[in-house]
Amino acid sequence: MNHQELRALLADMSLKEKIGQLTQLDASFFSHEGPVTGPASELGIDEEDAFLCGSILGAVGSERTAQLQRMCMAKQPHGIPLLLMADIINGFKTIFPIPLALGCTYDPDALRTVGDIMARESAATGLHVTFAPMVDLVRDARWGRVMESTGEDPWLNSLMAEAMVRGIQGGAEAARASELKLDKKHIGACTKHFAAYGAPVAGKEYNNVELSMRSLLEDYLPAYQAAISAGSSMIMTSFNTLDRIPVTANKWLLRSVLREQMGFDGVLISDWNAIGELIEHGVAANSREAALLAIEAGVDMDMMSGCYMRSLTELVEDGSVPVALIDEAVWRILVLKNSLNLFEDPFGIAGKQSEAELLLNDKHKQLARKIAADSFVLLKNDKQALPLKNQEQVAWIGPYTDEKNTLGAWSFFGEKQYTTTIREALEERGLKPDIAAGCGILNPGQTVYGFRYSTKNEMTADQTQELIDQAVQVACGKDKVVLALGEVNIQTGEGGSRADITIPAVQQRLFDAIYAVNQNIITLIFAGRPLDIRSINEQSQAVLYVWMPGTEAGGAIVDVLYGDVNPQGRLSMSLPYSVGQVPVYYSELRTGRHTEDGSEPGNRFLTKYADIPNNPLYPFGYGLSYTDFSISPVSLSSDKLTSEGSITAAVTIKNTGKSSGVATVQLYITDELANVARPLRELKGIKKIKLESGQEERVTYTIDSNMLRFYDINMKYQTQQGWFTVWIGDNSQTRNSARFELI
Repeated sequence: MNHQELRALLADMSLKEKIGQLTQLDASFFSHEGPVTGPASELGIDEEDAFLCGSILGAVGSERTAQLQRMCMAKQPHGIPLLLMADIINGFKTIFPIPLALGCTYDPDALRTVGDIMARESAATGLHVTFAPMVDLVRDARWGRVMESTGEDPWLNSLMAEAMVRGIQGGAEAARASELKLDKKHIGACTKHFAAYGAPVAGKEYNNVELSMRSLLEDYLPAYQAAISAGSSMIMTSFNTLDRIPVTANKWLLRSVLREQMGFDGVLISDWNAIGELIEHGVAANSREAALLAIEAGVDMDMMSGCYMRSLTELVEDGSVPVALIDEAVWRILVLKNSLNLFEDPFGIAGKQSEAELLLNDKHKQLARKIAADSFVLLKNDKQALPLKNQEQVAWIGPYTDEKNTLGAWSFFGEKQYTTTIREALEERGLKPDIAAGCGILNPGQTVYGFRYSTKNEMTADQTQELIDQAVQVACGKDKVVLALGEVNIQTGEGGSRADITIPAVQQRLFDAIYAVNQNIITLIFAGRPLDIRSINEQSQAVLYVWMPGTEAGGAIVDVLYGDVNPQGRLSMSLPYSVGQVPVYYSELRTGRHTEDGSEPGNRFLTKYADIPNNPLYPFGYGLSYTDFSISPVSLSSDKLTSEGSITAAVTIKNTGKSSGVATVQLYITDELANVARPLRELKGIKKIKLESGQEERVTYTIDSNMLRFYDINMKYQTQQGWFTVWIGDNSQTRNSARFELI
């Protein structure tokens, strides 16, 4: 349709139809015959109104989505097609590493590839929009949803947000969401959660957020802006308050900031029942007031609260809500459906043939294996314990050696039976691995929100000890032991906040028992967050952080362990020394009594802990390779920079080791003097360089004044003249630096 035809459609719709378009219902509301009485009645929605909903979430499979589309379109007075949505964050059937691991690739092309593949697989099943990417900045490892973000840094998150949106939407170029035109092989992106959802007080899920205005503008909003500038079709509001106002009712944030300042003109959707939760927040007395607050704030679509469908008609009829507010929201939804080609072809490429061709095909699995391997972070490698050699006798021990559920907490549609385990990958390599589980992933009897993860967690203490004893026997006399440990995937994700971020105690018991008989330990850590692994790190010869690697977990891990792939991942979120440090991140502000590492003895009057160091166990940007690199001192083309000009910063990097490898060279800048406190360092550039043994290359970065802007004491976004330090190295704690002056 052209816009004139869309305007005519909008003008001909009844108020009831319009309000239906503003409502999203879960697929459980509908059987194959129609609305299900129970769920509908709970929201106070009758059968006729349910058929008028503009969007359904959670339905997958080409047969099911087509059946829902036909059923609802037949009941729509104007035959308006449904918008079908689901949570696809790191893959539909082909599951890639969790987003936090993807951030560790430092490679936007990898994110674009992931977005492209998960969109193609989703489109084959009839989906139109995914609730991704999540671009919330995360700095508190207690919060379970850190696994959905790409990390702690605003610049890196922005880079990855843009890449993921472009991948999901097929690289469609548009200055604004309303100008997009997507091909049928891709879907729309719904960027979440606006805004600052990643900074909950105390790391507790759904908790409130307390941020300064500068922190919001400089740290938390840039990644959303990057997604918007890339053309994200939709934005989702967050559950939290900001400045003590629930976001879903925050007119200043959603209209003034998001719409006017950031330029977003796509569809704004609430999170699940977020409009209804305005009542629990204590800012609305009932669903009528909640609906009024949300529509006035600019929320276009109500996900699963029913407040719009129950209350907007009355609010319009009594004059509380002008029809123009309803029309502007419906218009945005119609424009989105048109950009997805739904009026011409509501079914797109969906069908059994597309599903057979695209879901989990060989190409997708090969890419999943490669990207997983590139996301692993080698934290330690003493005595060149890795890579393994084929002739070495290796004991493979731990609950993750033969575990298929490595898909991550939010991989709803992935099927673990298709996951490759470490055991399977070793056998595929022609090896006959000596394997012992040693224990379950969780402690005996432990549950996560009442859920028992496996039968091993129901064992008695004696049965568990028997497993540990068997593992000890396997480890005795071996050249090396690979211990596959970590948290269970359901301990992360939404609702997965943890105050104790160590591995389960039974796994620590297993580790201690193995260490007592064989100290040649290589530890793999499976996790959805940075964990406290102090003792494991100290006693292991090598530590490889593999996160939740996805469908091709086993193959990717074995590729790296045996040196077929040289690890190149770099931490996108600092690994804390202990939970007492969190939130811990590299770009904190200086204080009047600042100390970077907290090691000064005898002086208690500094910003430090009395019992632990200030620095994390491993900092942002850190990661090792099987080869070594040297980096020359930083050289600047000039030590003076004008506001209209630029200078270059350069280093020469050389592969001084015996194998080829990828160096991830990072540029940080420190503003030495300003009229507000500035971060110790800020990431401003990444270069990934592949070098053969003995090869060297000059790496250059261009620095201009736009990279130095910040919100000054008068809240003006600008630069200030003065001295800056450039740091170039392989992690955020590099000491390799040079200085220049902005004049």
